[in-house]
Amino acid sequence: MEVMQNNQKQGVLLVNLGTPSEPTASAVKRFLSQFLHDQRVVDMSRWIWCPLLHGVILPLRAPKVAKLYQSVWMEEGSPLMVYSKRQVQALEQYLGTPVELGMTYGSPSLLEGINALLDRGVEEIVVLPLYPQYSGTTTAAVFDGLAKAMKRIPVTPNLRFIRDYHNHPAYIRSLASKVRDSWQRNGQGEYLLCSYHGIPKRYADNGDIYPQHCQKTTELLAQELGLNSDQIGMTYQSIFGREEWLQPYTDKTLEALPSRGIKKLDIITPAFSVDCLETLEEIAEQGKETFMHAGGEAFTYIECLNDSAIHIEMMASLIKRC
Repeated sequence: MEVMQNNQKQGVLLVNLGTPSEPTASAVKRFLSQFLHDQRVVDMSRWIWCPLLHGVILPLRAPKVAKLYQSVWMEEGSPLMVYSKRQVQALEQYLGTPVELGMTYGSPSLLEGINALLDRGVEEIVVLPLYPQYSGTTTAAVFDGLAKAMKRIPVTPNLRFIRDYHNHPAYIRSLASKVRDSWQRNGQGEYLLCSYHGIPKRYADNGDIYPQHCQKTTELLAQELGLNSDQIGMTYQSIFGREEWLQPYTDKTLEALPSRGIKKLDIITPAFSVDCLETLEEIAEQGKETFMHAGGEAFTYIECLNDSAIHIEMMASLIKRC
């Protein structure tokens, strides 16, 4: 990669959602408070939402979520943070140019990531939110955070923002490579389920293009792997609250598949760039239990792209094209 772009030293800011700093109720409460205060995530009136959040949801949810984090916590920390740091190191080595990490919520913040790049002499920053499929709840929240961070920087750098890459050939090939590797190690299941993080259906009705991006990713992955509609499908996970979210729901689908004759299942989570609570605990543990209890015989969770070489190469191709 050319380090100098128009005589300006270029750097990269990798962005992900964020994670609690510790698997404790207090740390989870701090993280969820910041996350769930974002109107991109929850668009309810603040007069209604804030008392509900602080009076009911956080006191009840934080201890439960902390226990779930404890079940997947790695020696080096939260899986999302561990893999994200590895991505930064690998990508910087691959590109030969400064790469830093910023989180929309928690630490390191977007401002901390930008300042770290500026301290290294960077004048132009390529911002890569690690959300392949665009959503206002994720990608747009990064854009909002960048705008807020820039207000605190005396001399703002040039920014190049990669909005999404849901249909990028290198991304599709990376997913397919993970699936084929799993098939080689574990054998091919009867069905490949692509589980995406959900959003409220109302958001999509109001114009969020996330479901179309998820559908396109699934379609392209099926083509790459040579699978027909009877061999691959997509669902949405991580449902929160009482309103309707995008369907079909992952948990309900896992309950139903064995009764449809699908007893050997492969499952992948294409919307997640690194393994985290929602993949390791919700899918690999809870999802497996749901499927097997419903009569399934084999359940293979296919890990995220994480810091694999093919993922790093894919990121580099996005950045070079930007």
